[in-house]
Amino acid sequence: MADEPLTADALLARAAGGDAEAWGALLMAHQERLWRMVAFRLDRRLRGRVDAIDVVQDAFVQASAHRSEYFRAPGAPLFLWLRTIVGNKLVETHRHHLRTRMRDAKRDEPLEAPRWRDDTSAALCSQLTAGLTRPSVAAVRGEVRTRLAAAIDAMDPVDREILALRHFEQLTSAEAAQVLGIQEYAAAKRHLRALRRLREMLADMPGGLTELRT
Repeated sequence: MADEPLTADALLARAAGGDAEAWGALLMAHQERLWRMVAFRLDRRLRGRVDAIDVVQDAFVQASAHRSEYFRAPGAPLFLWLRTIVGNKLVETHRHHLRTRMRDAKRDEPLEAPRWRDDTSAALCSQLTAGLTRPSVAAVRGEVRTRLAAAIDAMDPVDREILALRHFEQLTSAEAAQVLGIQEYAAAKRHLRALRRLREMLADMPGGLTELRT
């Protein structure tokens, strides 16, 4: 049985004792989920210029340098601790690329792109309109994006976030509840409400957008 893979708890115990290999295994176990988060939330103006996996890897370097902080006070699951670090690294990436004066990436933004008040709104609309390729739908692309942007922006901010966490980042109900600081039953209830509202919005879009990824 010596070749049997170690459990997550066993890897955590070894990593807490300074085992770098065990720590690396833990990071790799969470890499795909964290990549999914960055790929979803990365500003669309930076796609093609910034690789989501690079953001995750940079965050892993930072997490490794400070992993003793996690083991001194492991109040949250490792995935959520890493997600916070990755989220902060993503914020730094946006600031670096979108606020630089040397080459402002905003110049690459299409003129018809809506102005967003909320990053989650932008990410949701970008994902939902990624399937606008069928000719009959592409013909009304601008109208769809404008109407969908307004509808999403009108949603309750927590409902938008729970939708992003559960449906696009694919967090569990318990994980989403911890991120939002609410009870798990409340997170599950808000997710169902937000998903129902999203489906209503999509059904009301022109062109019968059944190909949108919901």
